[in-house]
Amino acid sequence: MRPKVYIAWPIPDEIEAYLAEHCSLRKWKGEIPIRYEELKDELKDAEGLLLGEGRIDAGLLEQAPHLRVVSTISAGYNNLDIEAMKSRNVIGTNNPGISDNSVADLVFGLLLAAARKIVKLDRYVKEGCWTRGIDSSWYGLDVHHSTIGIIGMGGIGQEVAKRAKAGFDMKVLYYNRSRRPEVEHRLGAEYCSLEELLTQSDFIVVMLPLTAQTDHLIGDRHFDLMKPSAVLINASRGSIVNERALIEALRARKISAAALDVYEFEPVNPDHPLLNMDNVITLPHVGSATAKTRFNMVMSAARNLVAALKGETPPFLIREFKESVQN
Repeated sequence: MRPKVYIAWPIPDEIEAYLAEHCSLRKWKGEIPIRYEELKDELKDAEGLLLGEGRIDAGLLEQAPHLRVVSTISAGYNNLDIEAMKSRNVIGTNNPGISDNSVADLVFGLLLAAARKIVKLDRYVKEGCWTRGIDSSWYGLDVHHSTIGIIGMGGIGQEVAKRAKAGFDMKVLYYNRSRRPEVEHRLGAEYCSLEELLTQSDFIVVMLPLTAQTDHLIGDRHFDLMKPSAVLINASRGSIVNERALIEALRARKISAAALDVYEFEPVNPDHPLLNMDNVITLPHVGSATAKTRFNMVMSAARNLVAALKGETPPFLIREFKESVQN
């Protein structure tokens, strides 16, 4: 009998057909993402789950006695309760690396848009305000030959550094949990402390996974270290930056601007103060959202799922589960 799989995210027909060759499928058909309580009801007999978003915790796992694998489409997996999954012999897979270039492209789009006030100037023209030459209040910041500080030199961080160095002749500083000599040699990046990076950088890019150690890593004292002209870009996870501290720093002009693709709570509340600030660019968490990249991510998640249900080691088994699979 083929293993039962629940698909909790819209997927292309081609990938659904691939899964159907190996598994018995049921899928969410709603127009909005499946809610937590609804997902609990759908997992009573599922052995595999293909997940786009939403938390997996002990409460949900209690309602899924047959579940063996959760295959998340994203690279990040802070929504998975690893210990709760381990306690029930449920493994998890993700998709590191597949979206690196697409996210790095978006990071630079945010950086350029914030530096040159592209969003504000677009609105200025469309609202019929361009009746004469602009004054100095509309001047932007040079990106070329400036200094970029990258917090987190993983795959995406390296792609951002490559674009910064080769495309814009930027000085590249980075802070990482461990030093990366090979990256320094290959990309000309300079390792420094977090405090040094914040003090020296014109553009600060946050590219870390969300963990207990990185939650609210950037707070009040860090904004005090930044240049008044600095721009903060976050396309990793919203909770790495303390939003209250960010809002206060922007209001006090401790930094000049922020460009965000992520928030502490998503979707962001329409009344959120960040949405009413003219020195903030806000996107709806679309770092990997290109047709090609999203297809590749879903296909990879499907392959991870099938491999795990066959008793094989999935191509992208989350590292916390590697020991349990080997045993």
